[in-house]
Amino acid sequence: MSPSAIRRSASSAPRNGPEAPAVTAALVYGAPAPGLIEVPAGALQLSPLIPGSSDVAALPDASVEAAWVLAPPGTLERDFVLAHALRVLRPGAPLTAFAPKDKGGSRLRKTLEGFGCAVVEEARRHHRFCSAGRPAKPSGLADAIAAGAPRIVAELGMWSQPGVFSWDRPDPGSLRLLEVLPPLAGRGADLGCGIGLLARGMLASLAVTALTCIDIDRRAVACAEHNLDDPRAAVLWADMRRAPPDLADLDFVVMNPPFHDGGAEDRALGVAFIEAAARMLGKRGVCWLVANRHLPYEAALAAAFASVAVRAEGGGYKVFEARK
Repeated sequence: MSPSAIRRSASSAPRNGPEAPAVTAALVYGAPAPGLIEVPAGALQLSPLIPGSSDVAALPDASVEAAWVLAPPGTLERDFVLAHALRVLRPGAPLTAFAPKDKGGSRLRKTLEGFGCAVVEEARRHHRFCSAGRPAKPSGLADAIAAGAPRIVAELGMWSQPGVFSWDRPDPGSLRLLEVLPPLAGRGADLGCGIGLLARGMLASLAVTALTCIDIDRRAVACAEHNLDDPRAAVLWADMRRAPPDLADLDFVVMNPPFHDGGAEDRALGVAFIEAAARMLGKRGVCWLVANRHLPYEAALAAAFASVAVRAEGGGYKVFEARK
């Protein structure tokens, strides 16, 4: 499958995303902190980390009147998003791009000038704000979009995309979990599935009858749908903290839960995943979890499960088996 084919698939894969109108008054990428910047009410949300948002790659050229972009920190991801924003803006339409100074904000002006924009920059509240009109003939957009698009990553042997978790290499924590994970059976779930690395290992067991894979990142979901070409697998785009899928009486849950939100460590994320796993499992269900050694999940596991055991430890990780 070509990169252009998976780009189209990635745009349409999460069926719960709203259809974008032919002409869009305003779009916003990301969730700015309250009071940081004023975005018009009703602006079309494009962040892949907000379930239900639209996909910037699906918007037609020159169809947007104004755009506000909270630029992501990764270079390939950031350039991809900014290039798409300029692609969909009408000539002369305003773009406001902003980011924390220490998370890519100091590089925004150079990036936009490289696309041919005349940029006005200001600094406030530890952020850099760059304002520009969409040039009549921007340069370098196609290259930036191609560099940030989905592709098969040789080291993974799977579809991935810059910006998703561990996009260009196997996550060592997930590999550690796969080393000790026994063959599973019955119905299960992979919480925070990413592009499907753990799920692919689980589906190697023919005794697995159904596997629901859940992630908050639309891009990861689209890639996982391609990577897990198995009728037993279903991939869902959902936020486990706010609207977890209604799953019950599962035989197993496997997860490598996130512990960062917006770039800052948030240990409550992992606790929320543990509590969700306990609710989803049946009476004799089992949860397998890998975590960084410094994360104190023992108390949450003990509160949610009848028995908890560390099955592996090393390399900065620990693997838990928890049973109802």
